[in-house]
Amino acid sequence: MTLKTTLAAVLATTVLLGACASSSKANSNAATAAPNLGVNSYLWRAALETLDFMPLDQVDPFGGVIIMDWYANPAVPNERFKATVYILDTKLRADGLKVSVFKQTRTAGGWQDANVDADTARQIENSILTRARQLFIATEDSR
Repeated sequence: MTLKTTLAAVLATTVLLGACASSSKANSNAATAAPNLGVNSYLWRAALETLDFMPLDQVDPFGGVIIMDWYANPAVPNERFKATVYILDTKLRADGLKVSVFKQTRTAGGWQDANVDADTARQIENSILTRARQLFIATEDSR
Protein backbone atom coordinates (compact mmCIF):
# COMPACT_ATOMS: atom_id res chain seq x y z
CA MET A 1 0.00 0.00 0.00
CA THR A 2 1.47 3.37 -0.99
CA LEU A 3 1.75 6.33 1.35
CA LYS A 4 -0.93 8.20 -0.58
CA THR A 5 -3.35 5.27 -0.31
CA THR A 6 -2.60 4.84 3.40
CA LEU A 7 -3.22 8.52 4.11
CA ALA A 8 -6.48 8.41 2.16
CA ALA A 9 -7.62 5.36 4.13
CA VAL A 10 -6.76 7.00 7.46
CA LEU A 11 -8.60 10.17 6.47
CA ALA A 12 -11.67 8.24 5.33
CA THR A 13 -11.72 6.20 8.54
CA THR A 14 -11.41 9.36 10.63
CA VAL A 15 -14.31 11.00 8.80
CA LEU A 16 -16.48 7.89 9.10
CA LEU A 17 -15.73 7.41 12.80
CA GLY A 18 -16.36 11.10 13.40
CA ALA A 19 -19.82 10.72 11.94
CA CYS A 20 -20.52 7.88 14.39
CA ALA A 21 -19.67 10.05 17.38
CA SER A 22 -22.20 11.59 19.71
CA SER A 23 -24.29 14.34 18.19
CA SER A 24 -23.81 16.53 21.24
CA LYS A 25 -22.11 19.70 20.02
CA ALA A 26 -20.35 20.31 23.33
CA ASN A 27 -18.82 16.83 23.36
CA SER A 28 -17.82 17.11 19.71
CA ASN A 29 -16.04 20.44 20.20
CA ALA A 30 -14.25 19.27 23.34
CA ALA A 31 -12.97 16.15 21.62
CA THR A 32 -11.59 17.97 18.58
CA ALA A 33 -10.11 21.01 20.32
CA ALA A 34 -6.33 20.95 20.38
CA PRO A 35 -4.64 22.07 23.59
CA ASN A 36 -3.31 25.61 23.35
CA LEU A 37 0.19 26.60 24.30
CA GLY A 38 0.50 29.11 27.08
CA VAL A 39 2.57 31.27 24.72
CA ASN A 40 2.59 32.38 21.10
CA SER A 41 2.91 29.25 18.98
CA TYR A 42 4.77 31.04 16.17
CA LEU A 43 7.43 32.33 18.55
CA TRP A 44 7.66 28.90 20.19
CA ARG A 45 8.14 27.06 16.92
CA ALA A 46 10.51 29.70 15.53
CA ALA A 47 12.69 29.53 18.65
CA LEU A 48 12.99 25.75 18.40
CA GLU A 49 13.78 25.95 14.67
CA THR A 50 16.31 28.77 15.07
CA LEU A 51 18.25 27.02 17.81
CA ASP A 52 17.83 23.48 16.50
CA PHE A 53 21.62 23.06 16.18
CA MET A 54 21.90 23.18 19.99
CA PRO A 55 20.80 20.22 22.13
CA LEU A 56 17.63 20.72 24.17
CA ASP A 57 17.94 20.61 27.94
CA GLN A 58 14.46 21.55 29.18
CA VAL A 59 11.25 22.86 27.64
CA ASP A 60 8.06 24.20 29.18
CA PRO A 61 5.53 25.04 26.43
CA PHE A 62 2.96 26.32 28.90
CA GLY A 63 5.40 28.55 30.79
CA GLY A 64 7.24 29.59 27.62
CA VAL A 65 10.76 28.53 28.58
CA ILE A 66 13.24 26.76 26.31
CA ILE A 67 16.62 25.89 27.82
CA MET A 68 19.26 24.70 25.42
CA ASP A 69 22.18 22.62 26.65
CA TRP A 70 25.83 23.52 26.13
CA TYR A 71 26.94 23.56 22.50
CA ALA A 72 30.54 23.70 21.28
CA ASN A 73 31.25 24.48 17.66
CA PRO A 74 33.62 21.78 16.36
CA ALA A 75 35.75 24.50 14.77
CA VAL A 76 36.24 26.21 18.17
CA PRO A 77 36.25 23.39 20.76
CA ASN A 78 37.61 25.58 23.58
CA GLU A 79 34.42 27.60 23.93
CA ARG A 80 30.81 26.59 24.37
CA PHE A 81 27.47 28.36 24.50
CA LYS A 82 24.14 27.81 26.20
CA ALA A 83 20.91 29.70 25.51
CA THR A 84 17.63 30.21 27.30
CA VAL A 85 14.57 31.54 25.48
CA TYR A 86 11.68 33.12 27.35
CA ILE A 87 8.44 33.61 25.44
CA LEU A 88 6.52 36.14 27.50
CA ASP A 89 3.26 36.66 25.63
CA THR A 90 0.58 34.94 23.60
CA LYS A 91 0.84 37.64 20.93
CA LEU A 92 3.45 37.81 18.19
CA ARG A 93 5.33 40.85 19.47
CA ALA A 94 9.00 41.76 19.71
CA ASP A 95 8.70 42.45 23.44
CA GLY A 96 7.19 39.00 23.96
CA LEU A 97 10.58 37.35 23.55
CA LYS A 98 13.78 37.38 25.60
CA VAL A 99 16.94 35.39 24.91
CA SER A 100 19.82 34.90 27.36
CA VAL A 101 23.12 33.53 26.10
CA PHE A 102 25.89 32.11 28.28
CA LYS A 103 29.46 31.38 27.26
CA GLN A 104 32.27 29.35 28.81
CA THR A 105 35.86 28.91 27.75
CA ARG A 106 38.08 25.95 28.55
CA THR A 107 41.15 26.59 30.65
CA ALA A 108 43.58 24.27 32.37
CA GLY A 109 41.21 24.25 35.38
CA GLY A 110 38.12 23.35 33.35
CA TRP A 111 35.28 25.45 31.98
CA GLN A 112 35.16 29.10 33.11
CA ASP A 113 32.34 31.60 32.55
CA ALA A 114 33.14 34.25 29.94
CA ASN A 115 31.51 37.44 28.71
CA VAL A 116 29.12 37.28 25.78
CA ASP A 117 28.75 40.12 23.33
CA ALA A 118 25.43 41.82 24.17
CA ASP A 119 24.53 41.87 20.49
CA THR A 120 24.54 38.05 20.33
CA ALA A 121 21.25 37.65 22.20
CA ARG A 122 19.71 40.48 20.17
CA GLN A 123 20.71 38.80 16.90
CA ILE A 124 19.18 35.50 18.03
CA GLU A 125 15.99 37.33 19.07
CA ASN A 126 15.81 38.99 15.65
CA SER A 127 16.30 35.63 13.91
CA ILE A 128 13.52 34.07 15.97
CA LEU A 129 11.19 37.01 15.30
CA THR A 130 11.90 36.88 11.55
CA ARG A 131 11.16 33.15 11.45
CA ALA A 132 7.99 33.61 13.54
CA ARG A 133 6.74 36.24 11.07
CA GLN A 134 7.45 33.86 8.18
CA LEU A 135 5.48 31.10 9.89
CA PHE A 136 2.59 33.49 10.59
CA ILE A 137 2.48 34.72 6.98
CA ALA A 138 2.62 31.15 5.64
CA THR A 139 -0.27 30.16 7.89
CA GLU A 140 -2.36 33.20 6.91
CA ASP A 141 -1.67 32.65 3.19
CA SER A 142 -2.84 29.05 3.41
CA ARG A 143 -6.22 30.04 4.84
